Amino acid sequence: MFRLNRLILNSVSTLLSPQLGSHESSLPLLPSHHLAHRTCTRFLDIYQLGNKQAVEKERARLADEMNRGYFADMSEFKQHGGKIAMANKSIIPAMAAVKFPTLEVNYSDGRSLKLPISSHGNEAGTSKLDIPKASLLCLSFRASSQAMIDSWSKPFFDAFSDSKNAQLYQVSFVDSWFLSLSPMKRLLLRLMKKSNSDGKNAVQRQTVYSFGDHYYFRKELKILNLLTGYIFLLDKFGRIRWQGFGLATEEELASLLSSTTLLLEEE
Repeated sequence: MFRLNRLILNSVSTLLSPQLGSHESSLPLLPSHHLAHRTCTRFLDIYQLGNKQAVEKERARLADEMNRGYFADMSEFKQHGGKIAMANKSIIPAMAAVKFPTLEVNYSDGRSLKLPISSHGNEAGTSKLDIPKASLLCLSFRASSQAMIDSWSKPFFDAFSDSKNAQLYQVSFVDSWFLSLSPMKRLLLRLMKKSNSDGKNAVQRQTVYSFGDHYYFRKELKILNLLTGYIFLLDKFGRIRWQGFGLATEEELASLLSSTTLLLEEE
C-alpha cells in the first residue's frame, strides 16, 4: 500500500499549474516553479501510466512548457511590447494556406460553437448562406492583450460593418482548471453576459470564451507568448489567409483590410 501511495504521489507531480486567463488578471502571481507549467492543472490518467507512448508525450509536453514560463513571456514582452513579428504584407495564396484548428467556444449566454465556421464540416443547422467569406479571429490569452485586440478589431468592424459576408470573433481563453469546472464556468459566463453584437450592422462583433487546456491548439498555431494578441483572417474554407500580432500599425491595418476585401470578392 505504501508503494502504491508513492506511485500515486509521483503521478501527481505531472500536475500543470493554473495560469492567469484573460479575465483572471486580479489573481495573485505564483512563483516561477509553479508558472512553468502554463496550462490548466491536469492529472496524467492513472490508466495511461503503463502506456509508454502517452508517458513520453506527457514528458515532452512538460519539458516544452517548463521552458516557456510566465517570466519568460514577460521578458520577451518587455523587449518587443507584444510585437513578436510583423503581419503579412499581402494575402496568403489559397494553395499555401493552412487550416485553422477546430476550437470549441461559448457565448456568454451558454451557447456553444465550433470555430471556424466554414464550408468544410460546418455545424448542423448552418446553411451555406450563413458561412462568411471572411472571418477575423482575435485571440486573447491574457487581459494584457485586450488593447492589442482592439487595435485590429475596431478598424475591421468600422470598415466592414455593412457586409453580410464578414464575421468578427474576439476569443478569450480561460485555461484555469478551477474556472473550467462546470459550475464556475456557468457563473463566469453569467458575469460576462452582455450584448456582443450590434444589431444595426450586418457584420457581427462576437465575444466568445474557450475553456480548458489549449496546449495542442497553441502548438498547431505556433503560439508561444501568451501576453500578446494573435489575429487570424480566415476564408470561407477555414484557411488562414492573413496573420497579425500585437498592436496594429497603419500599414498592417491597410494590409488586413485589403486582404479582407479580396476574400469578400472571391466566388
